[in-house]
Amino acid sequence: MQYGYARVSTFDQNLELQLEALNRSECDQIFEDKISGAKSKRPGLDKMMKSLRPGDTVIVWKLDRLGRSLIHLVDLLRYFRANNIEFVSITEGIRISTSIGRFAYTMLSAAAEMERENIIERTRAGLAVARAKGRIGGRRPKLTQEQWNQAGRLIANGVDRKQVAIIYDVAVCTLYKKFPASRLDQQLAHEDKLIADTCIDQ
Repeated sequence: MQYGYARVSTFDQNLELQLEALNRSECDQIFEDKISGAKSKRPGLDKMMKSLRPGDTVIVWKLDRLGRSLIHLVDLLRYFRANNIEFVSITEGIRISTSIGRFAYTMLSAAAEMERENIIERTRAGLAVARAKGRIGGRRPKLTQEQWNQAGRLIANGVDRKQVAIIYDVAVCTLYKKFPASRLDQQLAHEDKLIADTCIDQ
């Protein structure tokens, strides 16, 4: 099966252009989302991910239509590769099974890893400043809503829950209960899935 995926945001209304390109690529089914790329809830993408089977193909008009961030995009590409799913980006002319496609994936992966490290570094720096000002310290306090939101954004951007747990000095199980793992999370990190299952049983 060939699945197309299209997304438009409030400021980028080019859905017809995307659909036209996807139809020319002879997609068997096209999934759509009409929300901001930064939002974690994308029902169209979720439905497509549940429909995918080994040997299927995912087609998008442009790379930035798929992932909500570079890290999320690379995580999706990693999932496709691990599950024998072809990926095609029409505008960039990328087909992930080719040598050029594999090279593009390698470059994107390196950039995503740098972004992960930058996110972690910025978050740690912010917490260090807060501790220096006396807002954090002594007996471990319960996280504020702002800190929970920050932790959620890190996880949404692909930072491993074990790293987030270290940054905020909370249990990994607590993060799994607060931010349940998605199917993609479980496929990309089998070890984390086992931790999540243990947390659920507790």
